[in-house]
Amino acid sequence: MNAPIEASQMRLVALPRLAAAGRWRVEAMRTLSEPCFLWFTKGQGRITVAGVTRGYTAHNAIYIPPGVMHGFEVGPQVFGTAVFFGRDNTVTLPDQPQHLRIREVHAQQEVNVILDMIYREMDSTTPAHERATRHYLGLLGVWLERQVVRAAPETLAPPDAARRLVARFTQLMEREFRKGLGVGEMAAKLGVTPTHLTRCCRETCGRSAIDLLQDRRIFEALRLLSETKTPVGRIGESLGFNSPAYFTRAFQNMTGVSPTAFRRSL
Repeated sequence: MNAPIEASQMRLVALPRLAAAGRWRVEAMRTLSEPCFLWFTKGQGRITVAGVTRGYTAHNAIYIPPGVMHGFEVGPQVFGTAVFFGRDNTVTLPDQPQHLRIREVHAQQEVNVILDMIYREMDSTTPAHERATRHYLGLLGVWLERQVVRAAPETLAPPDAARRLVARFTQLMEREFRKGLGVGEMAAKLGVTPTHLTRCCRETCGRSAIDLLQDRRIFEALRLLSETKTPVGRIGESLGFNSPAYFTRAFQNMTGVSPTAFRRSL
C-alpha cells in the first residue's frame, strides 16, 4: 500500500513554481505526510481543505496538517510561498487546519521577514545556517500560533453537520481509496446514504463524492507515473482498478491523455 506523498526535508517553494510542474500537483485532491503552510501575497482563488471549499485572497495564511486532504487553484496572477516542514520537523504547529485572513499590516510584514530569512539561511553556506533555518521555522510556528489565537472566534467555529460528514469522508477516503471501493460502500461505512453524502459534498465544496474520490485516485496515479518506474498496469492495480483498460479509460477521462502518453510527456 502506498503511503501519503512522502518528503523528508523542509522546502520553501514559490507558488508559481509549484504549479509550473503541472497544475494537477496543486489542484487535485491529495494528502501530504508532512505539515504545509501556504502564504498568499497576490491573487485569489479557491482552496479545498478536508472537504470544505473557501475563497482565498492576498494576505491569507493557510495551514494544513499532515494527512489532511486538500487541493487549491493557482492562476497566473497568484503569488506566494509554500512551506513544507518535512516529516522530521520539531516545530510546534496546530493540530487542526487553519485558514487565516491576516489584516494587520504588521503581521503581514512579520511573516514576510520570517520567510525571507528562512530562504536566506537555506541558501547560505555560512556556519550554523541549518540551525538558523530551524530557529526561523520555529518563529514561523510562533507567528502562526499567535494568529490562530487572534482569529479563534472566526477560525475555530464548530463545523456544521455537513462539514463534519465531509471531513469524515475525506479521512475515510484517504485510508481506503486504493481498495477500489465505490461511494456507496464508503457511505455505508459512514452510516449515511450515497445521496446524502453527495449532497453534503456539493454543499461544502461544490463537487460530488465520486468526483472527490476519482480525483484522489487519479492524482496518486499521476504522482506514481511521474515519480516512479512502476509499470502502468501495476499502478492501476494498486489503486483498485479492476483492469488495465478501466484504469486507462478513467485516467484519460480525467486528464485527456492515456497513462502511457502522460509518462512519455515527462
